[in-house]
Amino acid sequence: MQTKKVKKYTVLIVLFVLPLVTYLFFAKAVHSFANLPTVNKDALVLKELPSLNSEKPISLENKISILTFLGDDVATQKAFAFNLKEKVYDKNKDFQDFQVISIVDESQAEEVQKFIYEINLTSDAKSWKFAKLPSDEAQMFLQNLTDNQVSFKNEYHSPMAFIVDKKGNLRGRNDDKDYGVMYGYNMKSIADLNNKMVDDVKVILAEYRLELKKYKADR
Repeated sequence: MQTKKVKKYTVLIVLFVLPLVTYLFFAKAVHSFANLPTVNKDALVLKELPSLNSEKPISLENKISILTFLGDDVATQKAFAFNLKEKVYDKNKDFQDFQVISIVDESQAEEVQKFIYEINLTSDAKSWKFAKLPSDEAQMFLQNLTDNQVSFKNEYHSPMAFIVDKKGNLRGRNDDKDYGVMYGYNMKSIADLNNKMVDDVKVILAEYRLELKKYKADR
C-alpha cells in the first residue's frame, strides 16, 4: 500500500511539479537576457549604402542588419560567409526587417553573382544584400561602427559579422566570458556562431517581436 502511494506521488511530481520548475527556470533565463547590450551607440556613419546590383540604395534604417565585409576577395571570404548563412541567415531570413549586408569592392560583381547562385542552391538570397564601397570608405565605416576597435589590417576584408539594430546601434556583448566586450562575431569560428551569435540574434529578434506585440496591444 505504501509503495503505491510513493509511486502515485512520484507520478504527480513528474507530471506537475517538474514542468513548473522547468518553466520558471527558463522564464527567468529569458527575462535575464531580454535585451542584447548596445556596445556602440549611433554606430553608423552612413544610413544607406550603394547597392552593387541595383540603382536603389540599401537602407539601414528600421532594419535589423547583419553587416559583413567581404571586400575585394569574395571568392575566399565567402567560405566564412557560408558559415553565417548556415547558422544565422537561413533561420532568420523570413523575419520582417531582417537583412544581411555584405560590403564588397565594386570589382567583385562577378564573384558576388556566383555567391548568390550558391546561396540559392539551398536557400533564398532575397534578404542577403551586397553594397559597394571602396576600401578607404569601408575602413572608415567599419572603424566608426566598432568605435575604432576593429579595422582592416593589410587587406580589404574581415571575417567578422556585426549586429546593428533598427536605430543604428551596434549590439553585442559587454562581458563575454571568452572575449570581454564583443563588437562582432568571427565567421571563421563555428563555435562562436553556434554558442554566441545564434543566441544573440534570437534575443534581438525577440526584442522587436515583443515591441510589435505591445504596439498592437496599445492600438
